[in-house]
Amino acid sequence: MKTFLIILMFFSLTALLIISNNGLALNDEENLVKFKELYLEWLDKVYQNFQGITGQVIKSEWLPS
Repeated sequence: MKTFLIILMFFSLTALLIISNNGLALNDEENLVKFKELYLEWLDKVYQNFQGITGQVIKSEWLPS
């Protein structure tokens, strides 16, 4: 239950961040479409960054020479 709440808070806070930074009023259908595009782009960038960091960690030499 705790994990679900943390994930829900993450998505809520990031959605509010996207809305406030772009000055979107979600009662307009045009803004809803723009919000969806911006949010999905942002999530894609987060995923790509996570992949890059994971790849660098895997490539690191963890054992002393």
